[in-house]
Amino acid sequence: MSISVRSLTKIYGTQKAVDNISFEIPKGQIVGFLGPNGAGKSTTMKMITSYLPPTQGTALVCGFDVQTHSMELRKHIGYLPEQNPLYYEMYVREYLELTAGIHQIEKSKRAERIEEMVKMTGLGKEAHKKIGTLSKGYKQRVGLAQAMIHNPDVLILDEPTSGLDPNQIVEIRDLIINIGKEKTVLLSTHIMQEVEAMCSRIIIINNGTIVADDHIQNLQKVGNSSSLLITFEKVVSKELLQKIAGIGKMEDMGNMRWKLYTTKPDELRKAVMQWALNNDVNIHSLQSETQSMEDVFRTATQEVKAK
Repeated sequence: MSISVRSLTKIYGTQKAVDNISFEIPKGQIVGFLGPNGAGKSTTMKMITSYLPPTQGTALVCGFDVQTHSMELRKHIGYLPEQNPLYYEMYVREYLELTAGIHQIEKSKRAERIEEMVKMTGLGKEAHKKIGTLSKGYKQRVGLAQAMIHNPDVLILDEPTSGLDPNQIVEIRDLIINIGKEKTVLLSTHIMQEVEAMCSRIIIINNGTIVADDHIQNLQKVGNSSSLLITFEKVVSKELLQKIAGIGKMEDMGNMRWKLYTTKPDELRKAVMQWALNNDVNIHSLQSETQSMEDVFRTATQEVKAK
């Protein structure tokens, strides 16, 4: 297991920033770590990377405990915090040489590794410049390069696309997806479109506790998994629809569109097709409804607030 979080807790005075959370991430997953501002995302990431000691519980990265083997653990982690740790007066290659030295990469291999990072992150035409003169997008690329310079097994990325324009977001997103083919990636973001584009699994934290943890497709089915949206080619009466077996309730959406609710959507789909055939009704479209990631996020975080 690349990341194993066990009953992790962080208390500041009387406030529990992170409250007894547990989860595991196997190798090769890109996992979105979501939550409102102040939910505990950055605190959790800092504990996983051993920058911040937990009050209780622990975390393992590639089998190394964040408290008892922090130096060994850091060899396996690449970390890009929300505030990108760059030295603006340094040149790109100079900065990567510095970080390569910090990670104790052999001097004979540093130049080759730096060029690999420059090529991988698309820094080629900017690598001769001072970091302070780069755009926000290229500064993020430098941050990713320093996080990967030592070829870690796990990447922890805190808001990697924050403040970027749409073109820069696409570039960084594509880079992370490419990295995720070989690494385990845990990233936080507030951009739900990025979550859907990059992540296969989502963990949502709110008020320091995990309120959702599942694959995106499963989370999007919550609440709406028992509804089918049907568009007919002609007006169909409610009385005729009521002949379909297995409908819990129905809702007229207008324009010959109906929403049918059930606890068994697969069975209802088959029943609708048979009903249409028996009653000579043409169906223009039939689809299961799913929630957007915004809906999933809002539902998960609002439910906790209501408790």
